[in-house]
Amino acid sequence: MDILQNLAMGFSIALSPYTLMLAVVGCFFGTIIGALPGLGPSNGVAILIPITFTLGLDATSALVLMTAVYYGAMYGGRISSILLNIPGDEPALMTTLDGYPMAKAGRAGDALVLSGVASFVGAFLATIGLLFLAPMLANVAFLFGPAEYFALYLLAFCTLGGMASNNQAKSALAAAIGLGIAMIGIDNSSGLPRLTGGNLHLFDGIDFLVAIVGLFAIAEVFFFIESHGRNTSIGVKLGKVKVPWRDIYATRWTMLRASGVGFVAGILPGAGASLGSFMAYMTEKSIAGKKGGFGTGVAKGVAAPEAGNNAAAGGALVPMLTLGVPGSGTTAVLLALLMTLNITPGPTLFTDRPEVVWGLIASLLIANVVLLLMNVPMVKIFVRVLMVPPWVLLPGVTMISFVGIYSLSGSYFDLLLMIGFGVLGYILRKLDIPTVPVILGILLGGNMENALRRAMVIADGDFLYLFSSPVSIGLWIAAIAGFIAPMFLRNLLRKPQRITD
Repeated sequence: MDILQNLAMGFSIALSPYTLMLAVVGCFFGTIIGALPGLGPSNGVAILIPITFTLGLDATSALVLMTAVYYGAMYGGRISSILLNIPGDEPALMTTLDGYPMAKAGRAGDALVLSGVASFVGAFLATIGLLFLAPMLANVAFLFGPAEYFALYLLAFCTLGGMASNNQAKSALAAAIGLGIAMIGIDNSSGLPRLTGGNLHLFDGIDFLVAIVGLFAIAEVFFFIESHGRNTSIGVKLGKVKVPWRDIYATRWTMLRASGVGFVAGILPGAGASLGSFMAYMTEKSIAGKKGGFGTGVAKGVAAPEAGNNAAAGGALVPMLTLGVPGSGTTAVLLALLMTLNITPGPTLFTDRPEVVWGLIASLLIANVVLLLMNVPMVKIFVRVLMVPPWVLLPGVTMISFVGIYSLSGSYFDLLLMIGFGVLGYILRKLDIPTVPVILGILLGGNMENALRRAMVIADGDFLYLFSSPVSIGLWIAAIAGFIAPMFLRNLLRKPQRITD
């Protein structure tokens, strides 16, 4: 009953004209960002976050706008995957396996509409799961003490780092860089400056958003300039767009199964939409067997990964809201937004700021409907975005980043720092070192240090206290397994990723 009352309160917020407009705008621009090859939801949200401060949005409005961009980008990633055989983002990689062959067979419109419907089913069911599961998990989180939280943060580093790179050592290095950056500033215990080099601008530490916009948006500009030509082109022509009712009906159970698999993958800290997409595709492929024709352009091969990755996107919001631990790279960026707005995600969020949580959930339900209605009749408009030349796109991205950060702090030093993080992000990308663990280290480093210090104060310096409860022991085991398991799974993950024309 409480859930229905809270949801009614959420809809009263979400259905206000201003919030509804933000959700629609976020869905539209998120879809455009997702359609552009290589950008993806993490970069899209990072690029647009400064706008929330430029517009002076409150916490609920800012979160609604950014999560609508997040969901929209997850929808949009399928467009370039199907038409260009180039994933809009990593989770959309599995869609290329059957989406592009389906488009080459003259069914590009059918593939785009079917993938849009599958995305709606996955995201909608994940939001329903968030509605019921998040409050229960928030209650469980009250059982956590400093030892359990330290182990939980460690789990986030191990699992997110393990899935983000082909090399565990590089993931560990990236996490260490992030933790080192998090130590910059005044030490809360001693009051002494750490790693500031005597620069007064660094006494308050590194701003989350400066680091994120630099590592994602500015670095993406550098990388885009180097790796792309002046123009983009459509690989497959899009003919008449109609609703493939027969394919939708034939894949109805595929969408439901893939949504369940994707949602579970999304809840796991660090797994994210990539694992959800892969698991959903492989599950349906194993059920269909050799006669299923997966990889040749079958409808189930398009519906499964799209439902899976969008369900995982919704599932990743569960640990972020209830435990303060991001479930994916994009939710790490959203976590930084909340912390910048002086909102602490965790179990108390549901009691201290219920309007934020329930307004967000109600807005996500509305945004899913908006995205479905937007992506079917307007798909030809989004396809045209693929023809935008980089020399038009890049100045816009750069301008948004600089204006947004300067309007937030009014400090020229933050602009220089943002450029520095952009160079760092570019170098890390060239060395194939993931940037997400760096962001995670900056975001969680302070909380992880405080949890460790509180644990040591309680235990009078006895490190065995970190293993003193079944919950903490279970989290330690999960962290070790999450770091090691990708070493054995990587060969399996690579097999379905061979894309042929």
